[in-house]
Amino acid sequence: MAVFLPLALLVALYWLTPGLFVQPLVQANRALSDLSAHQVEVGDHTIHYLEGGSGAETLVLLHGIFAEKDHWVEFARPLSEDYHLIIPDIPGFGESTRLPEASYHYGDQVQRLRAFLETLGQGRVHLAGNSMGGGIAARYALEYPEQIQSLAFIGAPHGIDSPTQSEMERRLASGEEAPLIAESHEEFDAMMDFLFVDVPYVPYPLYQHFSEHAVSRAESNKRLWRQQQDDPFYMQHHLDVLKAQNVPVLTLWGDQDRIFHASGVQVLEKHLPEGEHRVMEDTGHLPMMEHPWRTAEFYRSFLESR
Repeated sequence: MAVFLPLALLVALYWLTPGLFVQPLVQANRALSDLSAHQVEVGDHTIHYLEGGSGAETLVLLHGIFAEKDHWVEFARPLSEDYHLIIPDIPGFGESTRLPEASYHYGDQVQRLRAFLETLGQGRVHLAGNSMGGGIAARYALEYPEQIQSLAFIGAPHGIDSPTQSEMERRLASGEEAPLIAESHEEFDAMMDFLFVDVPYVPYPLYQHFSEHAVSRAESNKRLWRQQQDDPFYMQHHLDVLKAQNVPVLTLWGDQDRIFHASGVQVLEKHLPEGEHRVMEDTGHLPMMEHPWRTAEFYRSFLESR
């Protein structure tokens, strides 16, 4: 009986006070991918980031809107033995500073990313991004092509007009303000179903933490959402310039992405014919989370084929 009492107490704490388990679970997951947490001051922002792995070449991974650095950890695991990894919380998101009056438009984020990489002493890097992160990565490559070894869109990038309208675009057209902002735990659950074909397993304490964080930032998130809507960066208008720069490009786009319809791959194939463009089966908007190992192997194959 004495053996089972501590176990029963631990189980009770897990379900009743999940916050106690958040940091141990996060740190354990990072350690499995040989990643550790750091922070650095860049201008008027503190940027939190994960760094680790080994290898002569550096991969910089940029998350999407309302996402965070730890969404890349499982994807990074099979890559960490051969590549040096830097995974920031983009300013305004995750643990990095969010200032109430600051601009988080793409142009400002590109300059912050440049200052961040300079502060870390990075030279040329492989730059990859998901959604908003893909848009930032593309704009960075356009402005600083000499610093980019390759560009990868891990999931649909923001800034492409898909020939077929997506479900999110239909919802916006019908008057819904912000489909990717959850103002309650129920809306967070619905958003997860919207982002994935099959929602990946997340331990209960972490799921609760992510939900509470999203709900608590709902009003602030609306301001950032409006910034992007009011001053968007249309990557599609610059694809011919990107082609002329001869930057190797990879696209991995979920076939069931409800945020940006997978027909957008056709646009990239037309304007960047030398790139590698793949539609992933049974995959939503976040392939690095839904199928981290398969997605990482596609990325590795691309990197090794250059």
